[in-house]
Amino acid sequence: MKLGKHIFGVSVMTGISRVFGFLRDLLIAHVFGAGRLSDVFLAAFKLPNLFRDLLGEGAMASIFIPMYTDKNKDENFAKNVFSWLMVILLFITLLFEIFMPLIVWILAPGFADDPGKMQLTVLISRIMFWYVVFICASAFLSAILNAFSKFLLVAFMPVLLNIMLIGALLLAAWFAPETILYIMAFTVVLSGIVQFGILWMRIRRHYFGLRLVWPRWTPAIKSMFKRLGISIVGNGFYQITIIVGTLVASFQSGAVSWLYYSDRMIQLPFALIGLAVGTVLISSISNAMAEKNMRSVYLQQNVSMRQSMMLIMPCVVGLFVLAEPIIKYLFEYGAWTPESTHAVAMAIMIQVLALPAMMISQIYSRTLYASQDVRTPVKTSIISLAVAILIYITAYHFVGYLAIPIGVVISGYLKNYLLRRACVRRELIHTETRTRRAIVAFGALAVFMGAGLWFVPIPNIWILFVAIGGFAFLYLPIAYLINKKI
Repeated sequence: MKLGKHIFGVSVMTGISRVFGFLRDLLIAHVFGAGRLSDVFLAAFKLPNLFRDLLGEGAMASIFIPMYTDKNKDENFAKNVFSWLMVILLFITLLFEIFMPLIVWILAPGFADDPGKMQLTVLISRIMFWYVVFICASAFLSAILNAFSKFLLVAFMPVLLNIMLIGALLLAAWFAPETILYIMAFTVVLSGIVQFGILWMRIRRHYFGLRLVWPRWTPAIKSMFKRLGISIVGNGFYQITIIVGTLVASFQSGAVSWLYYSDRMIQLPFALIGLAVGTVLISSISNAMAEKNMRSVYLQQNVSMRQSMMLIMPCVVGLFVLAEPIIKYLFEYGAWTPESTHAVAMAIMIQVLALPAMMISQIYSRTLYASQDVRTPVKTSIISLAVAILIYITAYHFVGYLAIPIGVVISGYLKNYLLRRACVRRELIHTETRTRRAIVAFGALAVFMGAGLWFVPIPNIWILFVAIGGFAFLYLPIAYLINKKI
């Protein structure tokens, strides 16, 4: 497998998706601002997104692909897993529809202080939760395509959600904001149906006739769902910490929206680089381990580390230095206020420090999952999650909503340390001296250039783009030479 080629392809598609995602967020900020209706939509949207990551893209890819590869991509195994998955998804959806008032109250208890806000969030959440069935099923189909090293179509799918939501938001001129909220909820569900249909047709046309069968409880299914159940906490570490953060932040008006937009900024470089590396690495390392070729595993790990850290270091420094002007010139229109700009920028400047740990953790966790070790990532996540929650609760009384990004940073580095220690003990990873030197050099170069960028005045969005472009133009050639020569 050409690792760099596939990572680049997934990164490009993810970049396209994120561009449309930012256009979507710009429109949400313009239509709703950072207030009541924005909090309702974003809180309701977090719930299906959490399940998408826990039952779909995260856990399903990490557990299914290694087993599917180990079974020589058996068609009957895939059909049986798919059938069981649909049964489970329908059961979960019906359960959540019934208990949604309790669930929303648990996730955002602060909404109860605003008359009507809790009831509206429950109603929007009930509509939007049906997205879970289709997007988790789509994630399973994506895992099959990724197992065949077909990454591009899968990476392009999120673009459809963003395009459809942009279309819904453009109707804001003709409808009341609360009506647009309902239109957006139904649009989210429709996008899940569209994504599922496209992936289904691709698999049936090019690989095999995937269809629902009567679910059979085989030893392989038992093993898979046991691992899936164990891995849900591990794969959902980051998402769970954000959800708990939403619960805490719901007591401060506007904080849910501030944290959402700061997280979106952090997720952009992470998705472009970290998730692309993780998506490709789980398939390539699974194949290498199935062939018992540890030399190939080590090579892929070191190449991934150098390439990902070469690209993420300038993102960390750039977002830290330019957080305020980025938010000001991208979002400060319509109902968005300067106070919201400052609040989001402060969260970004803290949370961006977690990016290096998030990147490297992708490599460690994918290595453990490829070796079919599910328990270790889960144990590390439970410890890290407990630390994050403790920080959220204790620090909130002193720094308010900023307790959430502080907790994300500290728990992220703790998780990274625990994952690495587990990989080293099992001899699943070997970090070359060259890789260590390169990472230090990338960090030093980015900090040096960022120090100069700090003193550049940014009076408008065009100067902002020039500053970002100039930073990248100077950094990338030097970093490329470091990666080649060091």
